[in-house]
Amino acid sequence: MDLIRQRVRVEFEYPVHFTNGIFGSSNLLLRDLVARSADETPSRLIVVVDSGVADHHPLLLGQIEEYCQRHRTVLALAAPVLIVPGGERVKNDSHTVDETHRAIHEAGLCRHSYVVAVGGGAVLDAVGYAAATAHRGIRLIRVPTTVLAQDDSAMGVKNGINAFGKKNYLGTFAPPFAVINDARFLPTLSDRDWRAGISEAVKAALIKDRSFFDFIEEQAPALRARDLPAMEQIIKRCAALHLTHIATGGDPFELGSSRPLDFGHWAAHKLEQLTDHRLGHGEAVAIGIALDSTYSYLAGFLPEDDWRRIMTLLPALGLAVYAPELGQHLEQDDHPGSVLRGLDEFREHLGGLLTILMLRSIGAPFDVHEIRRDVMIRSIGVLRNVEQAHLTREDHHERRIPAESEGTGR
Repeated sequence: MDLIRQRVRVEFEYPVHFTNGIFGSSNLLLRDLVARSADETPSRLIVVVDSGVADHHPLLLGQIEEYCQRHRTVLALAAPVLIVPGGERVKNDSHTVDETHRAIHEAGLCRHSYVVAVGGGAVLDAVGYAAATAHRGIRLIRVPTTVLAQDDSAMGVKNGINAFGKKNYLGTFAPPFAVINDARFLPTLSDRDWRAGISEAVKAALIKDRSFFDFIEEQAPALRARDLPAMEQIIKRCAALHLTHIATGGDPFELGSSRPLDFGHWAAHKLEQLTDHRLGHGEAVAIGIALDSTYSYLAGFLPEDDWRRIMTLLPALGLAVYAPELGQHLEQDDHPGSVLRGLDEFREHLGGLLTILMLRSIGAPFDVHEIRRDVMIRSIGVLRNVEQAHLTREDHHERRIPAESEGTGR
């Protein structure tokens, strides 16, 4: 039998910048990014903005238009700024993807043109999916505006939307052209969205860097008090850990079954679905981290002192470790309302053998391929008690999860 074996090596490189006032008249970062690949004619681009960002920064649209006009010899705004819904709802159908495709088409963009996405992680996911599938890929510049997007989701190579009741069922692996973290967007976040993004930093510390976990512990009062310089340090270190893993972890496009950066996410994704996204992603991740850390402890992997540090830090940051939906229908693993069903859905989404990350200590993770149902149910019971204990010591109204999410699009 004849055989031709093909091997293709492809390298990707994209910068992650940290700045203030990206669309300010004196900030040349965006202009210079586009100018690097521009020929004699201006590079054409469209800008898609999260509606929450537009609401909280009413001068932003004018600033974008003025910026493009000022630098019109290098870049050309090919269409009016497109405003799309913020928060997870933007990913629950294809409307925003369709709108972005249409804007790309009507503007006549080519593969050397740019889509600039300004918003929270959900908007970046949806607009990134559209950019990656128009002409099989138009250059995407991400401008994340939330803590969660700046320290986690904007760093990676994934884009997507939800479908069939499942998180990120439709999507692509497509690296951005560049990422621009602008700290000036952060002060307008709600307290809830400010706190929620820190959960991904805790995750990164738990699986990558014990000293970073120590630093988050030290900074917890400042972070909860909305200290911007402290948050900028957390974001920069967390972003660096994510980028290093993507570049050196050996599986940037997730061809295997192990997903270290998804620690705590099997339960988080299911909780988002079970709460109809009343829980934001960062809030659900905090609960998922607490759950898998507690399982690691009860299963005999994680020392008690480390477990107690984790369970102390999350509430200290203002993050809940339990939601009522976590404890429902546990007697039936296959019940659609059982969080335990999230294990099968996680395995299906990632492919291959069920692989869940657990902890031997803070900063020392390992994979398991089987979850003991009885230990996981015990873990859920422990979290219920831990959360109740914290609620009796703190102001209940400050830490409870509201009936309606404020969204993550600011």
